[in-house]
Amino acid sequence: MDKHPIFSEHPWLIVTFAVAVVIMLILDLGVFNKKSHSVTNKEAVIWSCVWISLAMIFSSLVYSFAGAAKFYEFQSAYWIEKALSVDNLFVFILVFKFFDVANENKHKVLFWGIVGALVLRAIFIFSGAYLIELTYLNKLLGLTGIQGFKYDINIIMTLFGLFLVYAGIKSWSAGDEDDDEDYNNTRGAKLIRRFFSVSDKYVGDKFFTIENGKKLATPLLVVVAVIEFTDLLFAVDSIPAIFAISNDPFILYTSNIFAILGLRALFFLLDNFIHLFSKLTYGLAFILSFIGIKMIISPFYHIDSVYSLMVIGSILVLSVIASIMFPNKEEEESAK
Repeated sequence: MDKHPIFSEHPWLIVTFAVAVVIMLILDLGVFNKKSHSVTNKEAVIWSCVWISLAMIFSSLVYSFAGAAKFYEFQSAYWIEKALSVDNLFVFILVFKFFDVANENKHKVLFWGIVGALVLRAIFIFSGAYLIELTYLNKLLGLTGIQGFKYDINIIMTLFGLFLVYAGIKSWSAGDEDDDEDYNNTRGAKLIRRFFSVSDKYVGDKFFTIENGKKLATPLLVVVAVIEFTDLLFAVDSIPAIFAISNDPFILYTSNIFAILGLRALFFLLDNFIHLFSKLTYGLAFILSFIGIKMIISPFYHIDSVYSLMVIGSILVLSVIASIMFPNKEEEESAK
């Protein structure tokens, strides 16, 4: 992996990225979705195309000014995060169902969940890149005066790889254990109830209300906290995975954020066409294990980003095809 981040050479790319994200968030919440409403399939498809197009345009800038290698790193990290985030969205669907959130309020919850993710992902990615740079075994041995190994093994990357293989195996056999979870007992819900008294009823899309002269949080704020903590837990899988592609924090953060920003539109499509993704869990389990193995063997054998991208894309396509050809019995009956 390239150890020379491109943002030191092309700082204006940071400005381009930041301006594009801020403008799109303002347009999204302040113009196109100023009023809460149910998102239609047509609207979800349009916004999905918009966010994917923006990511592809930005990746073309990376290609033009930083070269093909960085372009493939961006693309691989983007599609890994996009794929793994689908598993996250399955849980979001269960959370909204558990709390009985109205369709017109889901977009606002997801918006603020994603704003929180912008900050948390920055902390994870930049601190992770810093730790990885410090934990190359040869560098640590050099500090003690001991002669290094032939292969430049990284302790953090190896641990990440082992964890991802474990996560992939566990994900394969996890089943539907999330279906019966009581989300009122999750850390996000408990945190809100620790600092606020919570009303028993929703008040439109408001996070706070006044009852008997007392300010209370609405259940919608609880849902935002649950969504935020759920994303935090899923980041434990997705962030280590993208470090298998690159250790350039600029590539990792920008690709990660572009993938996350398109999740709201993808959520509404997934919610309506969930039968198309019934086998995706198995595909994601395979992807996690593949990435984990890649991280473990990287000091001995490097798998180029373009080949990683081909493997990930193929697995995703095969997962969707398998979902369509072999739907679950429950989904077949609900479709009828």
